[in-house]
Amino acid sequence: MGSAFRLIGSVFLNFLQDVGGTFLLLGRVFRSVREFPRTIKPTLYQMEQIGIGSIPLVLVTSVFVGAVAAVQAAYQFQDYVPMRFLGTVVGKSVILELGPVLTALVVGGRVSASIAAELGTMKVTEQIDAMEILAIDPVRYLVLPRMAAAIIMLPVLTIFSDFLAILGGMVVANIALDVNVATFNEGLRLFFYVEDVVSGLLKTVAFGGIIALMGCYNGFRTYGGAEGVGKSTMHAVVSSCLLILITNYFLATVLFRIIFYRGT
Repeated sequence: MGSAFRLIGSVFLNFLQDVGGTFLLLGRVFRSVREFPRTIKPTLYQMEQIGIGSIPLVLVTSVFVGAVAAVQAAYQFQDYVPMRFLGTVVGKSVILELGPVLTALVVGGRVSASIAAELGTMKVTEQIDAMEILAIDPVRYLVLPRMAAAIIMLPVLTIFSDFLAILGGMVVANIALDVNVATFNEGLRLFFYVEDVVSGLLKTVAFGGIIALMGCYNGFRTYGGAEGVGKSTMHAVVSSCLLILITNYFLATVLFRIIFYRGT
C-alpha cells in the first residue's frame, strides 16, 4: 500500500515539475520576444519545415476526413433530413472542429516529435550547454523561431485543410451519394458564418504554440543518450496531443458560449 502511495506521489510531483518547467520556459519565450527581429531567418526556415513539410500529411488526412464526414452525415440523414443539408453538416463540422483539431493532431505528432528529437540530440551532445557558455540564449535562438513558425503556419495549414476536406466531401457526395454540386453548395452557404472560420483559426493559434512548446520543453529536458531522446520524443507527442484536446474544450467554451454566442 505504501509503495502505491509513493508511486502516486512521484507521478504527481513529476506532473507539477513539468507544469512548472513549461511555464518557466514560456516565460523565457515571452521575455525574448523583443529580440524576434534577430530571429527572422531561422523563423522562415522553421516555417518551411513545419508548413511545407506538413502539406502531404494534411492533404491526405483532410480529403478523407471530408469524405467520411459526408458518408456519415448521409447515413444519419436517411429518411429524416433533406440531403440539401449535407453541405451544411460537412462545412460546419470541418470548419468548427474536424479541420482545426485533426490538423493540429497530425501536424503536432510530426512537428513536436521532430523538435523534441532535434533539441534532445543537441542537449545530450552538450551543444545547448556550449551555446550558453558562449553567451547565446538557446531560448531566443532555438525556441522562439519554432514557436513563432508553428503559431503562424498552423492557421495556414488549417485553411488548406478546411478547403480540401470540404472539397473531398463534395466529391464523395456527388459521386457516391447522388448529391449534385449545386445542392451541396446550397447547404454549405445556408448557415455559413465568418465567426465560425475565425473561431477555428483562433484555436489553431493556441494549438501551434502548444505543439512547439511541448517539443522544445521535452527536448530541453532530455538526458540519458539515445534512449532519452526516444523518451523525450514520445512525451512530446503525447503531451501535445493531450493538451490540444483539453485546450480545444476550453477554447470552444469561451468562443462559442461567450464571444461568438448567438443565443437570445
